[in-house]
Amino acid sequence: MIRFLATAAALWVATQLVPGIAHTGSALALLGVALIFGVVNALVGPVLKLFSLPVIVLTLGLFALVINALLLILTSWIATQLSLGFRVDGFFPALFGSVLISVVSALLVAVFGSSDDKKD
Repeated sequence: MIRFLATAAALWVATQLVPGIAHTGSALALLGVALIFGVVNALVGPVLKLFSLPVIVLTLGLFALVINALLLILTSWIATQLSLGFRVDGFFPALFGSVLISVVSALLVAVFGSSDDKKD
């Protein structure tokens, strides 16, 4: 649950800081976008990363950023089809947004994660 809320907060931060990423819907709609983003990352992300593994290795992991940007664009397309008010206006906003979303959500999970999640 913390990861889900952290993703929703990170998506909101991206809409505020990255030109080309916008959300015009309600807070509930943003939670829907976070759910879509999580499902897309869980189902489509590993498949894309598996098939592009040689390119990821050759680019020392930088191509994974491209894949994450494409997953954010896919999330935007699905959210648009569902009228959730979330859109990404191109590849570079998606690239910057995906990096920002990753950093913000990781920080939020690190700060607010439960002690049960931490292994000593």
